[in-house]
Amino acid sequence: MTGRILGLGVDVVDIPRFRQVLERRPGMAERLFSVGELGYAASLANPAPSLAGRFAVKEAVMKALGVGLGAVDWTDISVHRLDGGAPELHVGGRAAGLAERKGVGSWLVSISHTDTIASATVLALS
Repeated sequence: MTGRILGLGVDVVDIPRFRQVLERRPGMAERLFSVGELGYAASLANPAPSLAGRFAVKEAVMKALGVGLGAVDWTDISVHRLDGGAPELHVGGRAAGLAERKGVGSWLVSISHTDTIASATVLALS
């Protein structure tokens, strides 16, 4: 990938806490995640780390765009797995409009997690 870095976002999520929030508020998952993200998570024995990582990506994208909560819809940002397992970022809706105005042409994303912490790093490139 070539291009000038236009934004960088990093976020970490406490997985046990995130799991508790989703358990207390079951409807929240549908507001935060795309159908594809929820389908992938449902295929896992323990979906919480995957969902926490994807939530971290959404927060990191907002940081890379230089905006805060409410500037985009959570489902404007989604992560899908490529055949080899690498994450691929999809940005639509208001997030895509912000990215276009900022000159973002491509994204790089990395997600990692332990038993307790999920992290994401996102680069917005020209």
